[in-house]
Amino acid sequence: MRLALLTTFAASKKEPLAAAVERIYGGFHDSGLGEPFIRFNLCDHVVGGFVSSIDRVLKRHPELERFITSAAPAPGIQGARRISNGPLSGAAGEALPFATLHKIAEGVPRSYPFHSVVYHFHSPEFGGVEAAAQSSNMMPGILLSDSWWVNGRNRSLTACRLVEADPGSKKLPNPTEAVATLFAACGKASKTIQAPIGEVLAGVPTSLVRSPAGMLTPSANPEAALKAKAISVDYRTRMPEIVQRAALPHDLPASGPDAMPDAPIGVSAGPRKPALEKVFKPLGYTCRGGSGSFVLRRRTGGNLTAELVLDVGTWGHSVLAMFRVLGVGFKATLVLPVTAKAVIPAQYPIGSADRWQKIVENLAALVTELDRSFVPEIEAAVGPSPEWYQPESS
Repeated sequence: MRLALLTTFAASKKEPLAAAVERIYGGFHDSGLGEPFIRFNLCDHVVGGFVSSIDRVLKRHPELERFITSAAPAPGIQGARRISNGPLSGAAGEALPFATLHKIAEGVPRSYPFHSVVYHFHSPEFGGVEAAAQSSNMMPGILLSDSWWVNGRNRSLTACRLVEADPGSKKLPNPTEAVATLFAACGKASKTIQAPIGEVLAGVPTSLVRSPAGMLTPSANPEAALKAKAISVDYRTRMPEIVQRAALPHDLPASGPDAMPDAPIGVSAGPRKPALEKVFKPLGYTCRGGSGSFVLRRRTGGNLTAELVLDVGTWGHSVLAMFRVLGVGFKATLVLPVTAKAVIPAQYPIGSADRWQKIVENLAALVTELDRSFVPEIEAAVGPSPEWYQPESS
């Protein structure tokens, strides 16, 4: 079974971009992997009114003119003007000297305030560069990006390596010594996501599944994906019945105007993690997250993963709850209401700490019911996943 392992490293935007580029480049040579092929994408803003970093670069490096493209990445999507050696560029696949790429990075963002800068470092040790290219994060190698955002620059550093995983094995193959040395140069790993990749056969319909990292990939178990989808659709249509069986302990008002008097603007629930940990730990769930979202997770006897994913208001003070069951080749998802009076599951105002406690206890009752019915039904239909399978690990 082919498996993409997506590792995220801590990336500080305080570190100059050129220093990060040089550190990764040096890691390839120190590890013995040699000279990496670097794919680059340096984008101006799509909308007008901004300084053109590309024009500034061309004044110093006129030889880069052949790398400029504005080709649309997909039908109906406007393409930004960019310097690139990607597949849509007239200079696709051409390499640039590292010294040139490093010099450009030295100017970001003061001299060259690009909307987005992406450097992708590849070596055959990671797998074929196009082998899993459903998204940039799925291209084997090391991906460094620096981009504009309303609150300043964003920085990310990820790695993708393809491995052949044995479904009957207890563990995945360890990275080679060279890759381990390179990873050490990249810094501290914060998490690793497993994305099993199925085969795409000509003339055969492909089932797609979205990985925890958000990418759609061909299902590694299409039959399981179809079975899990059918069960999910059934439970969605019967959600009022499921909620009634769960016997939610708190009679919260329906979402919308009826819920607002108990959640006036300016009222905060304070820290939300303590209530989640206290209520869900006895149910076997761990809790990870911060100010904007939480993931509560447990592992089943068949090596599936049950998750309660909570968006608790990155931009506001409301909660949206999703329950998921994940295994190799499938993901079954239900959106959960936090009150029996909710017509359809949607964002729900959190309000005070007392109301947050009631919301958490209602969700716990629903999850308990789904652990009794939904999860075993999925597990019985799709069978176990390999012992090594974890959609996300830290």
